[in-house]
Amino acid sequence: MKKETLMSTIMTKNVITLNTTDNLEKAESLFKKYHIRHIPVVSGTEILGMLSYTDLLRISFADAVYEDEESVDTMVYNMFSIEQVMAKNLISVPTSTTIKEVAEILSKKEFHAIPVVDNGKLMGIVTTTDLINFLLKQF
Repeated sequence: MKKETLMSTIMTKNVITLNTTDNLEKAESLFKKYHIRHIPVVSGTEILGMLSYTDLLRISFADAVYEDEESVDTMVYNMFSIEQVMAKNLISVPTSTTIKEVAEILSKKEFHAIPVVDNGKLMGIVTTTDLINFLLKQF
């Protein structure tokens, strides 16, 4: 395994994004359609925050209580905006960051995705799953 392999070789480059004007129903739809767990929230190419599927689950407290789950989700989702639910104080890395450096960050923090940003522009996203898949290819 090369110690200096750049994280940009394993990151997702074609990132699904949301805008702050989108709603949480759209977010849930994207999570399910693309089988992803993190979506950067952007304004143009600038990243403003990160929404995780776990964030949605936290506010969908009523899922286990009501039979009509879809209407409950809609009601709960209408109570919050993406800006209210997303993580705002993000750690980001440039494309020149090594896989080892990203692994060190993720091993010490309580999140599982890092936006990749060069000169204020979102270039991609790297997740713990990307790291695991990279390690699996080494065997």
